[in-house]
Amino acid sequence: MHRALRTLDALMSDYTRGSTYGTDRQRDYLLEISRAMTARLDLPSLLELTLKSAVELLRGQVGLIVLRGRDDVLSVRASYGLPAGLVRFFQPLWADLPGLRDLHASLSRRPIPDLQMRLGLVSAAAGLSLSQVVALPLVIEEETLGAIYIFRSRGGAFSARDRSLLAAFADQAAIAVRNAELYQQVSDERQSLSTSIDNSAEGVMILDPAGNVQVFNRALAHMTGWDAQDALGHPAAEVLALRDRQGQPLSLPQPPGQRASAADSRSYVEGDVVRRGGPPLTVGVTATPLYDEEGGLARAILNVVDITRFRQAEELKSTFVSIVSHELKTPVALIKGYAETLRREDADWDRETMQDSLDVIAEEADHLTHLIDSLLEASRIQAGGLKLEPTDVNLVRLAEKVVEGFRTQTVVHTFELDFAADFPPVWGDPERLQEVLSNLVSNAVKYSPEGGTVWVGGRLDGAGATIYVADEGMGIPAEEQDRIFERFYRVESGLHRSTEGTGLGLYLVKAIVEAHGGRVWVESAPGRGSIFMFTFPGR
Repeated sequence: MHRALRTLDALMSDYTRGSTYGTDRQRDYLLEISRAMTARLDLPSLLELTLKSAVELLRGQVGLIVLRGRDDVLSVRASYGLPAGLVRFFQPLWADLPGLRDLHASLSRRPIPDLQMRLGLVSAAAGLSLSQVVALPLVIEEETLGAIYIFRSRGGAFSARDRSLLAAFADQAAIAVRNAELYQQVSDERQSLSTSIDNSAEGVMILDPAGNVQVFNRALAHMTGWDAQDALGHPAAEVLALRDRQGQPLSLPQPPGQRASAADSRSYVEGDVVRRGGPPLTVGVTATPLYDEEGGLARAILNVVDITRFRQAEELKSTFVSIVSHELKTPVALIKGYAETLRREDADWDRETMQDSLDVIAEEADHLTHLIDSLLEASRIQAGGLKLEPTDVNLVRLAEKVVEGFRTQTVVHTFELDFAADFPPVWGDPERLQEVLSNLVSNAVKYSPEGGTVWVGGRLDGAGATIYVADEGMGIPAEEQDRIFERFYRVESGLHRSTEGTGLGLYLVKAIVEAHGGRVWVESAPGRGSIFMFTFPGR
């Protein structure tokens, strides 16, 4: 491009110095000029070059280019030799030109009506001494893109030779203008596509036929921990390393190297991303091939979707089915077994045996009721339906009531109340708070099967009240403590797996405490017991 522009400058210098050339040589000038113009794809720069060349080729002093806008209105897009503030005075020259579809015929087949007269009016209004004008269309494929106006203040009228040369020049310039417009359109569309890809919520990666990264958007950078610029040029399997549930490497989906049927044109795989500086992320990866005209693989687009929540939902569903089925089956089996035993016609049960059997049936029925209530409660919480009926609650008496109930259920545990002497009432829902204390004390008993002391107490500070339930049980590993308040989550250890429960108790505790404006947490270590604490904000 730079060489073509230097050649153009030399040619223009020769022409403007008055060198004499034949017609063939003049057309060589036009060829070189057109080459220089087509080397430019930036439209403003191209218009500037086009107008400068036209003015100098015709030995003019002033020039204007008007182009069609989206509204089919002609407007000035470039000027030469004219202060910007004077451009508005030239509007009458094209204000009532025929429609753009007829512009070519109007400009090339007959003179523009009153053009010279209008120039006189314009010159007088603008304070200029312009005396001559020629207008040439920029036409391509019978479509008029606009027009060039060239003006002289000296040198006489434009000749037929001038018009002929400039007409040929304008045809070439129209091609260059159209190319620039098309380039700008493609550039805008590419920018729009790039912006859409980069702002997509899904991870997007575009690969070359060798599987190296060409495009890597921000969402994928977040998913992988790779910087988008660092990822470019790397193999896709390096920046998007996948593992299966057993931690074994997974291959990315590979599109066919040759065009295949529609059914075979997309492939999908799920796995955990090995992230830089973060925990694994479960994703689904879809590969879509793009083929060239010969059917060979040109590019591949990989769409990466975070499916962690779907995987968690699947696991939660499985856990729910497993836990609930187990927890339901046990009391149902006991109830059915004792009921069928009592119904035996060949047995003559004494009153004490019958009463013991009925006590078991009643106890297991209560267990079922509690289980169902917990499930319903968890469902209501999930749906945002937890409602409180707050009032002044004496937590000390409430704790005494809860502890007294557990004293009758175990002989290996002792219970201690440790509340401050001046512990005041709190504002809360008494039934919900009793549920919180019952769940925490139940866990303390359940997970200290060898017995020991269970403490229930409370302290006051400037921010409000803190209540705790402590035990001398087996404790909770540090890596499990962040998850024990999740729905259906149960600590993975031998003792924990052997104990009954749905994994809903602590989930309900957390929901109730937070509904009161407090928070709940645990301090624990394996073999050293656990302390569950929750707070109430001050009134």
